[in-house]
Amino acid sequence: MKSKVIIVMPAYNASKTLKQTIDAIPKDSYSEILLVDDNSKDDTVQKAKELGLKVVKHDKNLGYGGNQKTCYRTALEMGADIVVMLHPDYQYDPRLVPFLAGLIENDICDVMMANRIRTRKEALKGGMPFYKYFFNRCLTITENVVLGLNLGEYHTGYRAFSKKVLETINFEKNSDDFVFDQHIIVQIAIAGFRIGEIPVGAKYFDEASSINFKRSVEYGLGILLVLLKYVLFKLKIKKFEIFNIKNKEI
Repeated sequence: MKSKVIIVMPAYNASKTLKQTIDAIPKDSYSEILLVDDNSKDDTVQKAKELGLKVVKHDKNLGYGGNQKTCYRTALEMGADIVVMLHPDYQYDPRLVPFLAGLIENDICDVMMANRIRTRKEALKGGMPFYKYFFNRCLTITENVVLGLNLGEYHTGYRAFSKKVLETINFEKNSDDFVFDQHIIVQIAIAGFRIGEIPVGAKYFDEASSINFKRSVEYGLGILLVLLKYVLFKLKIKKFEIFNIKNKEI
């Protein structure tokens, strides 16, 4: 039986790019699309409803991580077998949805991520600021060494998860900010799930969401703190609730 694929879109002021993103998704690659609006100041919610999407609107801004929590929780309630997170700002190529979902549906991987750093030239040509590229590479190398993985990029926002992954890891305990993305990777690594990657072009433009230099530095420091907690956890020096598998303590 074909898997139920739900695309989740964590949205904030995405009105200008939403339709372009939706139109580019292969029509036979998903069952439903869920947009979670994080109290946008534009007409994102109205546009999403006009496009026939299921919409959940936050009464106050919960942050990028808080938005993802609602995305995954609601998708599971909707009966998703596979959840694909696609940003509605058209920064990531929507045509990859069937490939991300397909590798999970065929039981090759449990988690899929779209890697924007195939080459330095390609990433920079796509508009990625050099400082973002530099910190991306440094942090990715560090995370690979600490976690014992070999991923090409940890900081992509284009990801897909099996139902089992989201039902197993304790994502509700993660940060409500951008470092949520790293919390969930560490949880997946601890639980031993299989992570795969496919390439996607980097696209930076005015309407695409991106954090500034100050927030990037805060994000980087947050990642290093997550890795420190992971090391303390693995060495059994200190326990952290976010690293516990649901209904089972590692």
